[in-house]
Amino acid sequence: MGAQKKSGARVSEDPDELVRVPLQAILLADSFTTKFRPITLERPKVLLPLVNVPMINYTLTWLESAGVEEVFVFCCSHSKQVINYLEKSEWLSQPNFTVATIESQNSVSAGDALRVIYERNVIHGDFILISGDTVSNMSLTQALLEHKERRKKDNNAVMTMVIKRSKPNPAIHQSRLGTDELFMAIDPNTKQLVYYEDRADQSRGTLHLDKSLLVDNPSLSLHHDKQDCYIDICSPEVLSLFTDNFDYQHLRRHFVKGLLVDDIMGYKIFVHEIHSDYAARIDNFRSYDTVSKDIIHRWTYPLVPDVMNFGHTATKLERQGMYRALEISQSQSAVIGPFTVIGSGTKIGNNTKISNSVIGEGCKIGSNVIIEGCYIWDNISIEDGCKLQHAIVCDGVIIKSGAVLEPGVILSFKVVVGPEFVVPPYSKVSLFQQPIEEDSDEELEYADSTSVIGSQVDKSDIEISSKVLETNFSPASQLGIGGAGHVWSTCEGGHEEEWRHSVAPIPKDKILEAIKTMEDDMEFAQDDSFLPPSGELKPNSNDSDDDDHEDSRDDSYYFEKEVEATFLRAVHENIQESHLMLEINSLKLSYNKQTSDCAGALFYAMMKYALDIPHSSADSLLQNVQVVFTKWKKALTSYLNDKDEQIEVILKFEEMCLESANEFAPLFTTILHHLYNDDVIEENAILSWEDEKKDADEADKVFVKQAQKFIQWLKEAPEEDDEEEE
Repeated sequence: MGAQKKSGARVSEDPDELVRVPLQAILLADSFTTKFRPITLERPKVLLPLVNVPMINYTLTWLESAGVEEVFVFCCSHSKQVINYLEKSEWLSQPNFTVATIESQNSVSAGDALRVIYERNVIHGDFILISGDTVSNMSLTQALLEHKERRKKDNNAVMTMVIKRSKPNPAIHQSRLGTDELFMAIDPNTKQLVYYEDRADQSRGTLHLDKSLLVDNPSLSLHHDKQDCYIDICSPEVLSLFTDNFDYQHLRRHFVKGLLVDDIMGYKIFVHEIHSDYAARIDNFRSYDTVSKDIIHRWTYPLVPDVMNFGHTATKLERQGMYRALEISQSQSAVIGPFTVIGSGTKIGNNTKISNSVIGEGCKIGSNVIIEGCYIWDNISIEDGCKLQHAIVCDGVIIKSGAVLEPGVILSFKVVVGPEFVVPPYSKVSLFQQPIEEDSDEELEYADSTSVIGSQVDKSDIEISSKVLETNFSPASQLGIGGAGHVWSTCEGGHEEEWRHSVAPIPKDKILEAIKTMEDDMEFAQDDSFLPPSGELKPNSNDSDDDDHEDSRDDSYYFEKEVEATFLRAVHENIQESHLMLEINSLKLSYNKQTSDCAGALFYAMMKYALDIPHSSADSLLQNVQVVFTKWKKALTSYLNDKDEQIEVILKFEEMCLESANEFAPLFTTILHHLYNDDVIEENAILSWEDEKKDADEADKVFVKQAQKFIQWLKEAPEEDDEEEE
């Protein structure tokens, strides 16, 4: 099923035993959070569609491909739906891959779930601990080997956590997945985790470490550029530790932190960092949006739409990242933009425009509809003239003619929006009334005892009892004439935080506000007390100049990668230039870079994108460059206010032509001339660049020589103008 099987690793409780123990995994099918409400009042999170495939299928597909042979799926909230789905799927009949369910009606946390599993005595060796909302394509082989070798030397090495480099947005102190900024302290030699904090004091960007950490550890690397992938390799002792400590509820906040401060038992946690592989957990609506886009952009291959069919109609990958099922009906005048997925049985009317969106199965979309950055699930009706921006629309919803969904809206199952009605930004709408008392995010979203959903698990067959409709739903709703649903109110202070965890882009005013705060903080902080993105601390030692130089090169590399990723996101999501500039400015502050660094990095990203656009000749490549610069010129020139910054761009272009993009080399002079004509690069910058090259080696003069005719023309042009004046 799904991905091709990789070479799987096998571990046993005792490596010296001849008895082979199958590699096992515990998959937590409950969300243990209220962040996906109101949707998860009606369906468990692991069965929500992720690019038209239930989330749990991504996790199971990866476990199978990684060599896991036995998976125990723990179910509590909506357990009947999860069990019924698995029974109707092909997962229970796979060769060499066993999926079994464990159901508990009394567990209210991850800690409770692991205590139940311990009592069942089903785990017989090291195991993988993961939640059913995790997407990954990593190989487990190396991580398992490291864990196994450590266990041979030290029985107290009970857990290996998978992490990945992912620098948080420095302005708003959260990752691209919408999670809190994470601080870690790791022994660089042994990879032992000694500090973990995801709720650090963000008011001044400060971090407080106990002095004993430096006393007990000869060297430490401090990081706030790591992402916790929530994939753990555990020894059987982990389960017994939860049983012995009933106050352990949350996996990170209680268990991990508890072991890190426990000096008596001496248990240790280590990390395994992945680089080119993908791993991410869907913790909130922003991470739902981010991971969906990563899947569509194929960062998760082979977990991509044209491979992850699971019995559905085959999906075909077309140009510009568009995925289309074979059985759809689309008007010739409808426009489907890049990086869009269209499910089978969907009908699209005249002059409708859809971009950067996922459309499910069996949807009916009328004429003159605009859908941008949305997730439209199954069997949804969108009538003529509607406009939807960055919203999630669940199964069975009806949006009547002329209605508007503002960014960040969540419409739960079978909601009806009346004609011409405008649903305000970040609104959450459900047929269910909002619970009087919201559960905390630390508690399990437990709903089985009061659930009104039947045992049907087919996405098109969600049933809502008539009794609930009579008591919780009023036809004269808050959604216009003929509307149906309740708009949930936001708790005090909640409006300020809604944008953080939304599928909508971060508002421009929030970034401006955050950058202003960040600039103030940097003025307040002394240079010697400011925490770098990551760095090594050693007691009573000074970093060498070589180490500083190495760190600077690493920072420059990662800065350029961050700028490139930010630019590509702006291209694919049609983000305004002003918004792009704000994000680059926040990266500039975070990495302590100069304006010239921003110019060079953005120029590289633009040229790389032009090169990646399909082209058949040098002329078509040149045309790509012109198209890219026409659209994004304003952003680039905002960093080209003086000669030095413009020279940096020319030097970056030389570097690309010689190394990463030599296809541009024959076009160097032509493109340089175009940049001059388009007022991107000024004459004095070009002449100064030539002057700087006078004493350079011949190998460094290649492009100066190529551009000599153009340079000579620049030198002579003013004289010609003077002669004309005479």
